[in-house]
Amino acid sequence: MSDSMTDRPPSPCKDICALDASASVCTGCCRSIAEIAEWGSATASRQHEIVRRSCARMRSLASRTHSKT
Repeated sequence: MSDSMTDRPPSPCKDICALDASASVCTGCCRSIAEIAEWGSATASRQHEIVRRSCARMRSLASRTHSKT
């Protein structure tokens, strides 16, 4: 049986690599520049944390976008 925190998650990269207007996160995957740079050397646990953070950013961005319409 495998532990999901020791299995590496797939990269959240969407091949849409561009920084947002504030230059803080990628518009494709919502990772920060530091998280993108760290990804290859990060532990599985850290990669899971990066994925959780990027997903939270995506949800936040989506809710702000929908509230403007």
